[in-house]
Amino acid sequence: MDFKPLVTLLALVNPLAIVPFFIHYTQDFSRAQRKRTIWIASFSTFVVIATCALIGLHILEFFGISLASFQVGGGLLLMTSALAMLNAQPAEAKSNEEEMHDAAARASIAVVPLTIPLLTGPATMSTVVIYADKAKTFLQLGTLVGYGVLVALATALCFSLAQPIARSLGKTGINVMTRLMGLILAALSVEVMSDGLVKLFPVLGS
Repeated sequence: MDFKPLVTLLALVNPLAIVPFFIHYTQDFSRAQRKRTIWIASFSTFVVIATCALIGLHILEFFGISLASFQVGGGLLLMTSALAMLNAQPAEAKSNEEEMHDAAARASIAVVPLTIPLLTGPATMSTVVIYADKAKTFLQLGTLVGYGVLVALATALCFSLAQPIARSLGKTGINVMTRLMGLILAALSVEVMSDGLVKLFPVLGS
């Protein structure tokens, strides 16, 4: 069984790095409201991953985009996310803090901005589509969707333990973890881009 998609998704979603955001956005919530937010954010994360895995390729076909081009673009997004994480920033964080507050005012905190774009953004979506194309059997595709369940469970666990995690790791510990995940993600992004470039320019593989 190939665990590379799971490692990539965990590095991209990186719920540990989103713990400070979760604490910030739910600091005035009751216990029940916080639990509901955790459930909705985790389930929404799974829905995004499963949707991209099951119909992402059909969306590409509708717009006439080749997978090779999508791999190169997705690899660049992965590298951008990796560089942000190496600077101890969340992989899918908005660059503009004001945009995050506007988004939070328009929709549920659990969905926007926690799930989109903090947990699952363009890089995560494109990565799932790329791995879905590599799935040759229904079992492999089902495994990819199953990885979405594991990522959702990891998200729920991190958010449920948000306060203890923040206290034990501290800001420095979370930053170190984020940088380590960013390094792994950078290596994976190079692999994704090289695969796409070889398909676009076969001479590179000779």
